[in-house]
Amino acid sequence: MKRVSIKPVWTVATGTGASLSPRLLELLSQVNEHGSLAGACRQHGASYRHAWNLVRQGEQLLGVPLLSMARGRGSVLTPLGEKLVWAGHRIGARLSPMLESLASELEVEIGRVLSGGGELLRVHASHGFAVEKLLDDLVGGGVTLERKYVGTQEALASLQDGQCDLAGFHVPEGRFEPLALAHYRPWLQAGSLRVVHVATRQQGLMIAPGNPLKIRDVRDLARPGVRFVNRQRGSGTRFLFECLLEEAGVDAARIPGYEQGEYTHAAVAAYVASGMADAGFGLETPARRFRLGFVPLATERYLLLCHEAALAQPQMQALLQVLRGTGYRQAVGQLPGYSPSRCGEVEVLAHAFPKTAQRRQARRGPAGTPRAKGVRPRTHAS
Repeated sequence: MKRVSIKPVWTVATGTGASLSPRLLELLSQVNEHGSLAGACRQHGASYRHAWNLVRQGEQLLGVPLLSMARGRGSVLTPLGEKLVWAGHRIGARLSPMLESLASELEVEIGRVLSGGGELLRVHASHGFAVEKLLDDLVGGGVTLERKYVGTQEALASLQDGQCDLAGFHVPEGRFEPLALAHYRPWLQAGSLRVVHVATRQQGLMIAPGNPLKIRDVRDLARPGVRFVNRQRGSGTRFLFECLLEEAGVDAARIPGYEQGEYTHAAVAAYVASGMADAGFGLETPARRFRLGFVPLATERYLLLCHEAALAQPQMQALLQVLRGTGYRQAVGQLPGYSPSRCGEVEVLAHAFPKTAQRRQARRGPAGTPRAKGVRPRTHAS
């Protein structure tokens, strides 16, 4: 299958049409990553003289310095240089999942013309690092894949409407599990549904390094002067955050920035790291990647939902093989806040969430919820 790649490119232009070189913006990002211009050049084998020429051209265009000399550290970014770097991070974090989804759609259309079709695995899921790794491994293994990154509710609705074969969703462990399942109940009614376990992961508050505002739980977000960035409406992460607010008795209207929603965890982390917010709610992995502090508040399971009949398809068997493989488990285990707990197990809903099922059974009487034919709890069989 032919691969389609779409990358965001941006620049800053003057009224005369002159603009910053994309290579300069990439160079500034590398300086931020490696601590100095010399470090960036050594890492990538670039000429120090050529790098300085790019910087001088940019400074002449903007009329202000982008790098400054610091004793013992060489060249470091100025405030404007830092802003340009974080602008690039925010653009990539916000747009990359959307562009990956579009690229996947184009790949499928081009593939149909070139090969006349073929078996296709359609995956609609909220963007996460474990699921992204899973889908990349599938494509690398030759599986024809259509990926679409959407919020949890939209993913589940797509499966119900027959628009996808697999829907990704995440459910908090513990006290919020019944609330989440009740919230998603309209899309969890079919008896043919099966849960595929992927990973557990930590959700919490992303905060500035060193936690200068002493933010320790959601109650601190309502303090004067604390700026917050949220996830978009319909996302499972926003639902979990609202559960935490209700439990703590915090009025969302008191949180500045509550209605400011980003579409990915990485975009939230980049927003905080750029200094535009003091805190955000999301996964530990992007918080660590952007060198932020992290306050864990909840553990959740990331799951895939499908119909039983789909499990016999070759593409689904390939997916289960990846999930159960040592390489994938090790990769997920190296993601901060992630654990490949029960990775690749397949269950009916009642066995995936036994405590919630027991509560329902108690309310419904002794008849309870019948076990689906041919499916055993916590089985690796497809």
